Amino acid sequence: MNELASDVISGKVRCGWARDALMMAYHDEEWGVPVHDDRRLFEFLILEGAQAGLSWSTILKKRPAYRKAFDNFDARKIARYGDEKLARLLSNEGIVRNRLKIRGAVQNAKAFLAVQEEFGAFDTYVWQFVKGRPVQNRWSRMDEVPARTMQSDVISKDLSKRGFTFIGSTICYAFMQAVGMVNDHLVSCFRYNELRTSE
Repeated sequence: MNELASDVISGKVRCGWARDALMMAYHDEEWGVPVHDDRRLFEFLILEGAQAGLSWSTILKKRPAYRKAFDNFDARKIARYGDEKLARLLSNEGIVRNRLKIRGAVQNAKAFLAVQEEFGAFDTYVWQFVKGRPVQNRWSRMDEVPARTMQSDVISKDLSKRGFTFIGSTICYAFMQAVGMVNDHLVSCFRYNELRTSE
């Protein structure tokens, strides 16, 4: 895969994985932008878990259907899902129809609410692992970007201890990248400095 993707129209140079319109929009507007809203943090937590074994492009395409099917990622509502709702979700072609992932979303909603109860906000809890500030990496090539780190190992272990599922270290690191806990844009990508200077 090429390290960078150039947009002929805008002249912008992006990370190489941002190839189609949907992925470019996600790359430019969301990926790596610090998120401090609990609902959005929960959404990314669930979607990253749903991605396991699939491409992020697939999940992005299904995100509108996920938002509709999962009550716009309202953790309080999801925590109360019963068998009838789970059966409807399993027949919903708009989402990943994996029984374990769907049940995991319900379990994660319950664990998420418990974290909010303990810390006041999931945001307070999760950002403590990076001392409240994004880690500013300096990668020149895609193959330098790790799939997991010691920090994601620690977060994964702690989340697991708190009852979360589908939250292995690789999923945790993808979550950290998505919500801006780390800036993993390549240094030659136009978003790298934008995010670095917007701290």
